[in-house]
Amino acid sequence: MPEKSTVKRARRAKSEGKSPSTQAGAFVHEEIEHVRKGKHGAKSAKQAIAIGLSKARRAGVAVPKKGASAKKRTSAKKKTAASSTKRTSAKKKTAPSTKRTGARKKTAAPSKKRSTASRSALKREGHSAASHRALSKQAHSAARKRSAASRSTAAKKAARTKGSAGRSAAARKAARTRARHKT
Repeated sequence: MPEKSTVKRARRAKSEGKSPSTQAGAFVHEEIEHVRKGKHGAKSAKQAIAIGLSKARRAGVAVPKKGASAKKRTSAKKKTAASSTKRTSAKKKTAPSTKRTGARKKTAAPSKKRSTASRSALKREGHSAASHRALSKQAHSAARKRSAASRSTAAKKAARTKGSAGRSAAARKAARTRARHKT
């Protein structure tokens, strides 16, 4: 269950018109803090982020699931629709039942055994997944997968929405980083 302050931060981000991924950032940050404080561990930074995104989705943030292309998703939908119509037509016609078929129960509680097992598995994991180095490595690898144009557009938008004080602070930070890496 996410903390009230996390949900409040996500709601504020939504009211400010920020993207779903920004809204989910509050949940991801909370999860990383849990790993750092020792509440539980994680195999990798990616797993800690995934847990945070999952919490965000359960809290109602419309974070899109990535991985499959739009073409693959539409073809998968068509296949499942075709197979479900075949199954229903193949079944014998009986009296209509009150139970809704194919619908997911909204009130079904998660399995106690499964949640306990996943929590105990996370407790056995290490805490280095939330280290600055691991998170930096994850951010760099995620950025490498994006195109240069995509990264450039994001940087331009960040510069536009940051404000003058934010821009000058970012410039100072960049100058410090350049000075540190100078050989």
